[in-house]
Amino acid sequence: MPSTAPFPMLRAALAAGVLIAAPAAAETIDITVGHQSMCTDTYTAGIVVKELKLLEKHLPRDGKYAKADYNVVWSDYASGGPITNQMLAGKLSFGVMGDFPLVVNGAKFQETKSLRTIVVAGTGYNLKGSGNALVVPAASTAHSLEDLKGKAVSTPVGSAAWGMLVKALQDKQIPLSAIELKNQAPAVGAANIATGKIDAHADFCPWSEIMEFRGTGRKIYDGSEGGVPYLHGLVVRADFAEAHPEVVTAFVKAIVDAGRWIEEDPLRATEALEKWTGVEKEVLYIYFSKGGHLTLDPTLKAQWIDTLKADHGVLAKEKLAPALNVDDFVTEAYLKTAYAELGLDYAAQKAKLVDPSTANAGRPSEVWHARDGITSYPTPREFLKAVAGFQATGAKLNATYVYDRETGLKLFGKTAFFVQGKDGEFATFLRKGEAEAHAAKAGGKVLSFDEAVASAAS
Repeated sequence: MPSTAPFPMLRAALAAGVLIAAPAAAETIDITVGHQSMCTDTYTAGIVVKELKLLEKHLPRDGKYAKADYNVVWSDYASGGPITNQMLAGKLSFGVMGDFPLVVNGAKFQETKSLRTIVVAGTGYNLKGSGNALVVPAASTAHSLEDLKGKAVSTPVGSAAWGMLVKALQDKQIPLSAIELKNQAPAVGAANIATGKIDAHADFCPWSEIMEFRGTGRKIYDGSEGGVPYLHGLVVRADFAEAHPEVVTAFVKAIVDAGRWIEEDPLRATEALEKWTGVEKEVLYIYFSKGGHLTLDPTLKAQWIDTLKADHGVLAKEKLAPALNVDDFVTEAYLKTAYAELGLDYAAQKAKLVDPSTANAGRPSEVWHARDGITSYPTPREFLKAVAGFQATGAKLNATYVYDRETGLKLFGKTAFFVQGKDGEFATFLRKGEAEAHAAKAGGKVLSFDEAVASAAS
C-alpha cells in the first residue's frame, strides 16, 4: 500500500480530531469544485450550494483569512469518473460523486506515490440501494438481466450505475463478457433508449425516472435488488485540506444548510431545481419529497464504510480498480468540527438511519394536479378513484405517486404494479414478480395502472 507520509500534518491532525491552520498570509484561494447537475444525490454539495451561494456564506473571513480573496469555480460533469481525472490532474480540489466513483477516486489516488484524497462528508443515501437502475426501451420484450445476454448494454463507465451493473451481473453469476458493454454518458444512453438504438442502459439518479416519466424506458432492475445502500459524498484533495482545513469545514456547513433548505419545502426546492438543472420537477419530487428516495444526511455512518469496502470488492474482483484502504480514505474530523460550530449534535445525527420500508409504511399516495397542486389519499383505492375522477373530467395530472409494498420506495403510479385483493383493496409494487407472488398468496390479481384505475372506478 502506498505510504501517506506526504501529509504528516494532516494525518496527525485528523487522528487527534483537530483541524490545523496554516500561517497567516494574504492570498487568493482557488476553490475548484466538480459537481453533477444531473445527479440528484449530489445536489446538497453541488447545484444547491452553488446557486444559493452557501459556500460563500460559510467561508472564513477572519484570522489568517482576513485578507484572503476566494475564487470559487464550479465545473459540471456528466458523471463521477471525469471528476476524478480532473482531480488527479490538479484542476479540481473538490469532487461530488457516488459510491463506486468514490472508491475509484480513492484507489487511483492511493495508487500514486504522493497524492491522496479524503472523503469528508456524505450528501444523501437510500438505505435500500435505490437510485441506480437498468432500463430498457418501453417496447422491449426484456424483463430480466438474463434477457440481456448477448445484448448491447450501455452505462457511464466509472459511475455508480456502472458499479451497480457489475455487481448485479456478479450476483446473477453472469460474466461481464456475456453482454456487449458500451460506455455512454447519461444523456446519450437515455436518447438511445428513446430511439431503440441500445438494448438497455444502466444509469444513476434521476435518469431512470426521467425515462419512466417521459415514457421512453422501463425498469427491469432497480438498485434496491443489490442489497447494498446507495450513497454519495464529498471528496477533497488532501493537499488542499491540509492547506485550508477551515474551507473544508465551511463546505461541510454548506451541505448541512442545503439539506435543510430542501427539507423545509420540498415542492419549492424541486421547482427551483427544475430551473437550475432542466430535470422535470415531477421527477425531482420522487427523490426530495417526504418519503422520497433520498435521505439528506451528511454524516459518515459505520455502514457507509462497510458499503465502500463492499463496492471496492466488487470492482477488485473484475480487476476494475486498484487497491484501496477505505479507513485511510474517510474522515469525520471536518464533519465533527462543522457540527460543533453550528451547535448541532453530530453523534445523534449519525445514529439515525432511515429505512424506507418502515419510514414510509402507511404514507399516502399522491396526485399532482397541474392546476391545484398535490393532494394526498390515505389508501390506494381512494387514490385510484380520485385519478379516475380526474381522468373523467379531462383534468391534466402532472404525475401520480405510490409506494412499493416491499421496500417502501416511492414510485410513479403509472409504472407500479397493482394487486387487487378479494376485498377490492389494492397493494402497489415496484417489481412484477413480487406483485405476482402477493397476488397468488392473497388470491388477487395483478393489474396495470390503467387497469387498476378502471377497476376502482367501476
